Amino acid sequence: MIQRIQTLWLLLAAIFNGLLFFIPVYKYNIPNQVYSPWNTVQVNNYIPLFILAALITVLPLVSIFFFKNRKRQISMVWISILSMVSFFALLLIRVSNLKNGSAATGNFQYTFPGIFVVLLALICCVLALRNIRKDEQLIKSMDRLR
Repeated sequence: MIQRIQTLWLLLAAIFNGLLFFIPVYKYNIPNQVYSPWNTVQVNNYIPLFILAALITVLPLVSIFFFKNRKRQISMVWISILSMVSFFALLLIRVSNLKNGSAATGNFQYTFPGIFVVLLALICCVLALRNIRKDEQLIKSMDRLR
């Protein structure tokens, strides 16, 4: 199980997604105050983001254990990729709602590591998917030789 490269890619994706619980995703400030510090927001502050972050952290770990059933592993990785894209969409919706609906319109910025770790995890999942397909092709070619 660990000797396959896709296991390492999926483990890295889970680690990158796990970092979402410790680093801020975006920050904002309210400019009309005397002292206006940047307030950082993590995924723990918004329940749907928290649930989706937990899902995108657990899915790559679960798909590691489907190493004997490659078709199911491929489907789990696809679900993980779609969940990461939906995390991005939900995050964009959340920040745009805060920008438009907030009484105190301030400056909203995405933090660099918060968005970057999900992008790295998405790349790791795509690389894992590529290596699972290579593994599947190798098995098919070995069956053809028999």
